[in-house]
Order: sequence, then C-alpha cells, then structure tokens
Amino acid sequence: MLNKYKFQTNLMRTVVYIVLVLLVIITIVPIWLLLVNATRSTTEIQQGLSMFPSTHLVDNYNILISKGINIPRGFANSLFVAVASTIITVYFSMLTAYGIVVYEFKGRRFFSNFIVVLVMIPMQLTIIGFFQYMSRLGLTDNYASLILPLIANAGGVFFGKQYLESMVIQDLIDAARIDGASELHIFHNIMMPLAVPGAATLGIFAFVGSWNNFFNAFILITSIEKYTLPMVVKTLRGDVYRTEYGAIYLGLAITVVPVIILYVVFSRYIISGIAMGAIKE
Repeated sequence: MLNKYKFQTNLMRTVVYIVLVLLVIITIVPIWLLLVNATRSTTEIQQGLSMFPSTHLVDNYNILISKGINIPRGFANSLFVAVASTIITVYFSMLTAYGIVVYEFKGRRFFSNFIVVLVMIPMQLTIIGFFQYMSRLGLTDNYASLILPLIANAGGVFFGKQYLESMVIQDLIDAARIDGASELHIFHNIMMPLAVPGAATLGIFAFVGSWNNFFNAFILITSIEKYTLPMVVKTLRGDVYRTEYGAIYLGLAITVVPVIILYVVFSRYIISGIAMGAIKE
C-alpha cells in the first residue's frame, strides 16, 4: 500500500513537472525568437526560423534611425510616464487601502465592493467620457492625462487592500497612536516599511502596465515628439517598413527587454508579495 502511494505521488509530481516545463517553453520560445530575429536581416528571416542570433543588430538599428524612428526619445518618454505612473499608483493605492483596512466607517463594505466593480469595468467602455473630461481640463496631448488619473487606480487599491489585510497589526498602530504619532506618520514610517514586498509587487505591475499602455496614449497623445515607445513601434507598420522585418523585430524587442529586466531583478518581490497577499489569518 505504501509503495502504491509513493508511485502515485511520484507520478503526479512527474506530470506536474512536465506541464510546468511545457508552459515555460511556450512562454520563453516566442520571446527568444523575437530577440533572435532582432539580430537577423530581412533575408535571413524570410529563409525560416532560427534559434541562434545573427550579426545584423546594428544594421537593423540604423534602418530604424534612417527612417526617422526616434527610439531613444520614445524610450525616454515611456520611462518618464512609467516611473511617474508607478510612484502615483503605489503611493495613493496603498494610502487608500490603508484607510479602508484600518479605519471603521459607515459604508466601508459598500466602498470595498464598489472598488471590485470598478476593477471589472474595461477601460474601453469609458474612454469616450474620459477623453471628453481630459479635453475639458485641457490635458489632452499631455502626459498628465496618462499619470494623474492613476491616483484613483481601482486595481491598485484592490491589490493593496488584499495585501494589507494579511499583515496589518492593529496593536502596533494603536501603540503608535498612544505615543502621539500622526496618522500619516504611522503610514509612512510603520506601515509602508512593513508593506515593502506588496508595494514592490504593485509597483512592478503598475510599471509594466504603464510601459505597455498603447490604447490610452494613442487616444490622448497627438504630438509625435511625445510618442511613447509602443506608439513609436506602431509606426513600424507603415508601408515603408513592411519589408524591413529585422528592424520591426528590433523595435518590438526594445519594448520587451526593459520589462524582462525588471522582472528578473524584482521577481522575488512578486513571489513574496503575492504569497503574503494570499494568506489570511
């Protein structure tokens, strides 16, 4: 009986490992092919797939530059918007979540449920009204229209609330209040240091979401010099670039590499933050 149990356990473990390996391959191979094709010429790409890099990376970059594609400016624009959006999202989302979790007030349950409803509403359904609102405020063709609305990021508040509920120590907050600490002092100097894994995880999600945000930027930004990197890459689909597949892949790779680096550097925060947020006492 014991041997049968061990056999079933080993079999299930083997099946799980096989599935995980297949998922890793399915995830990594397309990204690897994208990076490889960024180093290959159009002729090499048309000849078929290859898993090994070539030597045309500089040539592809020169093609982009020669066609008026300002990759450095697009990169700088995306970096500014992504960093500013991340700071705004993390701070105000954690502050709002802290207020919901720590304070008892009338309508708190309704407010929490309303946030969940907002999370489930696609941005595409509200984009017309949002554009009109930004237009009346004079914020169209302005990065403020991409950054300031994230003060009310429902997804960030929901994540912060789920995380703080698992690690808030009410006795610690009460002790700080008895010592005369203000509410903002408690949040900044006690809760935020304890919530670093969750805040870092939220920051990574916010950065990636802002970095890849094409839809809102395409609607609100009109000046070419203000184009973010996804918008710059979008111009690669013009007629003049259709035969320059190597340059197209390079433009796409430039948008992907920062996200990969960010994940590699901060992956431990993602794991610890999600794990902590899933634990409830």
